[in-house]
Amino acid sequence: MTIAPERTTDLYPTRGATEVATPRVDPVVWSAPGTPGPISENELSDFDRDGFMAVDQLITPDEVAVYRDELNRLVTDPEVKADERSIVEPKSQKVRSVFEVHKISEVFAGLVRDPRVLDRARQILGSDVYVHQSRINVKPGFGASGFYWHSDFETWHAEDGLPNMRTVSVSVALTENYDTNGGLMIMPGSHKTFLGCAGETPKDNYKRSLQMQDAGIPSDEALSGFAEKHGIKLFTGKAGSATWFDCNCMHGSGDNITPFPRSNVFIVFNSVENPAVEPFAAPIRRPEFLGARDFTPVK
Repeated sequence: MTIAPERTTDLYPTRGATEVATPRVDPVVWSAPGTPGPISENELSDFDRDGFMAVDQLITPDEVAVYRDELNRLVTDPEVKADERSIVEPKSQKVRSVFEVHKISEVFAGLVRDPRVLDRARQILGSDVYVHQSRINVKPGFGASGFYWHSDFETWHAEDGLPNMRTVSVSVALTENYDTNGGLMIMPGSHKTFLGCAGETPKDNYKRSLQMQDAGIPSDEALSGFAEKHGIKLFTGKAGSATWFDCNCMHGSGDNITPFPRSNVFIVFNSVENPAVEPFAAPIRRPEFLGARDFTPVK
């Protein structure tokens, strides 16, 4: 276990009396131009501009079947459901998310180490990486709730203590993403501005926020301004496709009221050169299954 360093200068103030927009001071792509890797220079340029990158087929159909079987096994296991790392839908009491899935399941641990995943994270972040968070998300048909608009970095900075925007996420689709079943939406270019939200962080805020977000939510006025400036991109794709996106992208997803489920595995890679310190805007750290304190590089 690696001990977190003390808190550093706060480059991105949030959870104060008012909402504050701060220009990003960190790079988006941290590797030097020409650094070898699976992402082309043009793709990296687009990622820098938009904050995201879609891969039509990151894993094969046969691999999708293996990961989907493992997902189904986990969400139907009573012991997994009773674990604090599982989040259930308030109404249906069905499992919505299972966190730290790379530690619960060797199958998903293998995906974290897969060069198709790991090498892209290293190339974007310009260093070795560790897993800040992992989870499987399940959106069964007929009423699974969505995730409201937010920047992941706002929470990870405020409540987990990530100092800089040197973190990238990948969402791998394990079912088809239609334009109707609650897919991921991102505001392209929104990652270049940090929106510090208003309001203090309640103690143990995570217990409520994982089911229904409260603290760290942008105002309607700010979201309207972001949407007018950047627009909204909805991601669709076959099972096995993936979306990589920067930690500060403004993103969300709607409810799934269709009969078609939408499930994915979500992995957050953070640079080993950007370890978590003490939270910048919360009374205590979140549990380690939400914000890792072991900064051992993935190999």
